[in-house]
Amino acid sequence: MRDKYFKLRNTLNSIFILGAFAGMGIYMWGNQTWGGIVIIVAIAFKFAECCIRMLKR
Repeated sequence: MRDKYFKLRNTLNSIFILGAFAGMGIYMWGNQTWGGIVIIVAIAFKFAECCIRMLKR
């Protein structure tokens, strides 16, 4: 069932997935500090998506 926030939630989830993979890559093969920062920012996008999902109920 699609609601009016369906596209926004999917976009936020896509940003989260890409950010999480990028952050893992940076953490493993690059700078661990920047990798952690990228992962934390990705988690913030997931948190925003969860808030939208919970507030619509």
